[in-house]
Amino acid sequence: MTSNLPNERKPAVIAAIAGGWVADAASLGLHWLYDSPRILEVGGQSPEFLTPKADYFEGGLGYFAHDGKQTGDVSHYGAATGVLIDSLLTCIGALNIRDYQRRFRTFFGPGGQWQGYIDNPTRITLDNLNNIEQNGIKEALSTTRTTLTDTQKRILVQKVLPYTRYLTGDQLAAPVRRGIDLTYKESDIQEAGVHIAETIDQHLIAESGANDMQLPAVSKLPPLVASYCGADDLMRVTEAAVRVTNHNDEAVAWARCAARLLDNLFQGDSMSSALDAASTEAPDHQSLALARSGSSLDGPGAGETHGRTCYLHEAMPVIFHILGHARSYTEAIRANIQCGGDSCGRAWIIGPAMAAIHGVGGERGIPLSWLARVADAHTRFADIESLVNGKWRPGVQENQPSACPAQ
Repeated sequence: MTSNLPNERKPAVIAAIAGGWVADAASLGLHWLYDSPRILEVGGQSPEFLTPKADYFEGGLGYFAHDGKQTGDVSHYGAATGVLIDSLLTCIGALNIRDYQRRFRTFFGPGGQWQGYIDNPTRITLDNLNNIEQNGIKEALSTTRTTLTDTQKRILVQKVLPYTRYLTGDQLAAPVRRGIDLTYKESDIQEAGVHIAETIDQHLIAESGANDMQLPAVSKLPPLVASYCGADDLMRVTEAAVRVTNHNDEAVAWARCAARLLDNLFQGDSMSSALDAASTEAPDHQSLALARSGSSLDGPGAGETHGRTCYLHEAMPVIFHILGHARSYTEAIRANIQCGGDSCGRAWIIGPAMAAIHGVGGERGIPLSWLARVADAHTRFADIESLVNGKWRPGVQENQPSACPAQ
């Protein structure tokens, strides 16, 4: 792992990332119901872990997006965070953009594992990744010096694409030649294939995200901050990760704010101190100051004042209000759900932040019963422990991350 996290802080960071999974799953049942009175009517004072039902949205403003999901499932935000965790575990705790992009595309794209709602940044990112690759293919075919038939062009592209999605630079030539040799023995055709692969590789770019300033920019940050906690390049890495899905300057600015908040909390700062430090990174200091003012927690009121939608300029002040006023993890998660709107997106900052302070169990920590309600909890929490403790995926060696392409 690349972070400077001392051993005594690792349990708190493990609890923090677990807090993100729990908060997301707890919020799913009423996610994107914008009507706080209707939320109170449906969920009462304990609105967490409701099975998503269209009936909840009748008579209230909202969008029912999670048909078929069950109690304990997570939203697309949690799914995207899991993709980044998989990449970090494969790449020895380091952000590798090419690996992250490939896993994101494989997981959310056609034939992938994800079944559920696809948000705007994800949809556009998938389109962008495909278009970037197709532009590289066009350039490669137009510049090859070997005369190829249309059939040969199609076959060579089919041959090289699996390699360009896993390998880069000097890693490409030898395996590409071996793959082409199964069909074409001619050296000039093999060289044309290498040229195609290398040209595609050179055209792939890191900034594949949508021009979008919504919550997917920050929801995936907890495991990344855990990997780079206290590191000098945390802000650079944060920006690089965000631009994979959200290629937008305002999204990056809010992500820097969220990353600074989590970084300070993971290192043991108080909530007040961490919120102060994070505010210096924010593109709108006044809204955050207003959100932190007052003496009582009011999730619905924060939503009325700042907004309940997915946009970061609405969500981040709501997050700051809840973090600045909640006295326990449970209180914070319930206030977030009762606020309404994009509760699952906000949960990925609120949950980790509160769990970093209060841990697991007791009057203020994550309830043990809530941990047990998260779907596939064993795998999710084991991955968190592996990431924070630097126990990489089988077959991945610290000096030779062969499963992860070079940057």
